[in-house]
Amino acid sequence: MLYRILKIILGPLMKLLYQPWIRGAHNIPETGPAILASNHLAVIDSFFLPLMIDREVVFMGKSDYFTGTGFKGKLVASFMRSVGTIPVDRTGGKKSLAALRVGLKRLEDGGLFGIYPEGTRSPDGRLHRGKTGVSRLALESGAPVIPVAMIGTDIAQPIGVKIPRLHRIGIVVGEPLDFSRYKGLEGDRFVLRAITDEIMYNLMCLSGQEYVDRYAADVKKELAAQGKFAGPLPGGAKDSDDSPQGDTTLQGATPSHEQNSDEPEPMKGPGGRRVPELEVPQPFDDDTDINHGVKNKEGEAGRHSDDAAAAKEDVESKSSSGTVLDEDSLSESKNPKAHGRIRRFAPRKHRRQ
Repeated sequence: MLYRILKIILGPLMKLLYQPWIRGAHNIPETGPAILASNHLAVIDSFFLPLMIDREVVFMGKSDYFTGTGFKGKLVASFMRSVGTIPVDRTGGKKSLAALRVGLKRLEDGGLFGIYPEGTRSPDGRLHRGKTGVSRLALESGAPVIPVAMIGTDIAQPIGVKIPRLHRIGIVVGEPLDFSRYKGLEGDRFVLRAITDEIMYNLMCLSGQEYVDRYAADVKKELAAQGKFAGPLPGGAKDSDDSPQGDTTLQGATPSHEQNSDEPEPMKGPGGRRVPELEVPQPFDDDTDINHGVKNKEGEAGRHSDDAAAAKEDVESKSSSGTVLDEDSLSESKNPKAHGRIRRFAPRKHRRQ
């Protein structure tokens, strides 16, 4: 109830101040269960995505939001409960799985469930290695996974900033990803990892972010140890089906201290795949802003990256031939389109570090 009241009261003001735009809203089904898997740049991600779509969506939130003390802490906890936020213990293990069970129940009831595969906000604006909880949830529920890229929220609200600055916010919704053919394999860690990498690859193409094959939680801890990060630190980054915590290099890659500075290592995406030229999406003059669903000047309600679509076709071709979906089978795509350039977004190239 409070969810809709807040949307009605605060929605118009937030739209007026931040002029949010959305592309691809038609990819979210009008009815039935679906998992919205989003990159995570700022706290306000969980506010603007629900604001810009018609259906009610529930997100997981760190358990710290529910354990605060004093007037402010109790107010935050009350707000989170009122809008249906599901508390999750980010130390991992059975405590984290309990939150996923609540999300599974929501999907079984036909609702939308939002999840951040990175597990925490990005400390540097880059896209980080995804945790496999989203894959397990997709296989157990049979619900499609819809990749959602948040644009510019980290500029409006950098880590440590409580009141968001006035900056235009964007959302790009990708095409649904169906992994139901792998139902029953949720206990196979290679399948879970490969599906997660597929989701992260789509997010990379949609958002234009540079990908880093490390957990965001590990990066935060490392930056904090160097005195470069003063924000809150999440619990353990390792989840039960992933590689050991602290593995900071891609499999088979040369450690950074052994690399020749004259020969930089080529960038690799999720699953070790090649990274196409990435561009951060920008709004078009007649983009759908508040009245999402209105066709833009190219006659589309939204655009999905050619690279993500090609990668999806490649996975489909592998599965139809009986190939088990694992990391090796996704590492090199045989579809030449999968390595093409993203041409659909307004030109503002992502700065590679």
